[in-house]
Amino acid sequence: MQQTGIVFDIIKYSIHDGPGIRTTVFLKGCPLDCIWCHNPESKKLKPETTTRITSNKVLRLSYSETKDIVGREVNVDEIINEVLKDRMFYEQSGGGVTFSGGEPLMQPRFLNSLLVKCKEHDIHTAVDTSGYASEEVFKSIIPYTDLFLFDLKIMDEAEHKKYTGVSNKLILRNLTFLSEAAKKIRIRIPLIPDITDTGSNLEHIAGFLSKLSNISNIDLLPYNELSESKNNKFSSKAHLENLKIQSEESLDMIKKTFESLGAEITIRG
Repeated sequence: MQQTGIVFDIIKYSIHDGPGIRTTVFLKGCPLDCIWCHNPESKKLKPETTTRITSNKVLRLSYSETKDIVGREVNVDEIINEVLKDRMFYEQSGGGVTFSGGEPLMQPRFLNSLLVKCKEHDIHTAVDTSGYASEEVFKSIIPYTDLFLFDLKIMDEAEHKKYTGVSNKLILRNLTFLSEAAKKIRIRIPLIPDITDTGSNLEHIAGFLSKLSNISNIDLLPYNELSESKNNKFSSKAHLENLKIQSEESLDMIKKTFESLGAEITIRG
């Protein structure tokens, strides 16, 4: 019987989730509860129904227009068949497939089966992860993962738990483990104003990364205010609103914090 899992989106021709032109597959479920989450529809492991709201600005009324179902159970072959449709683009650009979320490691057997199948077709694989999973789960996918896109958010454990709901000890331990396993790693740092983009936090991240090998790239991810409307739709808890977006000057200053590490540093729009 084929392995199945819950997927909530597939984006083709992606150029920001690893090298070359890629297909990014988004798996549902995440153990973190980041207050700034850009994909709140990914948090729950099962499909969910949401209400699409249309506002009448003249009368200041809102009404329910329709219901959207987010997430669907699919099998491995369904996903791989979609991935293979763009194989020509991967070969021409040095691209491949990226498994993201949510946290794809929350569906370890499904993810493992997808990765194995991709390698059978000689397709470059990347896994975008928060790092919050057991070492055993990481060990199970290491042979079939060419690149890890690894999120680093907050170095202070208490602050990390305050803003994401979990400790960062397991995350940092897994990052060290992947480095020692000589896996290629691309660090991604979400720059949340006054939370993750503070000088002390960024310097602490740089200091931690300086002790690791195999860090090929560092992606700096400026805050995207589009997440505010998404959070309003998918979450009832308090979240961040009306944050001041970083200026080009402040982003350049942040970039300088990491220049001594020798990795390629990119500011993603």
